[in-house]
Amino acid sequence: MITPTMEQALNKQIALEGYASLLYLSMASWCEKEGLEGSAKFMYRQSEEERQHMLRLFRYLNEMDGHALSPSIPEPPHFFNSVREMFEQVYQHEQKVTRAIHDLVALSYEEKDHTTLNFLQWYVAEQREEEALMRTILDRIKLIGNGERSLYFIDKEMEQINAAEAAAEGPAAEE
Repeated sequence: MITPTMEQALNKQIALEGYASLLYLSMASWCEKEGLEGSAKFMYRQSEEERQHMLRLFRYLNEMDGHALSPSIPEPPHFFNSVREMFEQVYQHEQKVTRAIHDLVALSYEEKDHTTLNFLQWYVAEQREEEALMRTILDRIKLIGNGERSLYFIDKEMEQINAAEAAAEGPAAEE
């Protein structure tokens, strides 16, 4: 059984993951509009991944005899000044999610909720991977620079990341 405090905290995390999914979906649309197909594909994948993170929390909370709530999610931004600015926002959001996961871990310790603590370890590892990936992308964008052809090369980098991610996910990712 989960405490009301933990239930409320997990529902808050559900909303944060839901917002991330919509934010990345909005970014995917902007990328498509700008002709950045590789970046759009990457952001669509990220959006779906965040949705899965939300659903994982949702199911866990209900499994633990809590009540997962469908969150009211604020509308994300729809326009970005540059690809670099967009990925900086992604990185900042991932850092926010990491802090929220760490707060949940701390609450699990405080409440001696070992089941939730164990469940959250997957998120701790996932956030480490997400932040590292976003830092890598930002580093590549900085190396490529802002020249006339930079968007082309940035999008090619995103295509390579998409291919690597699809290969890591296996045949099901291609569907």
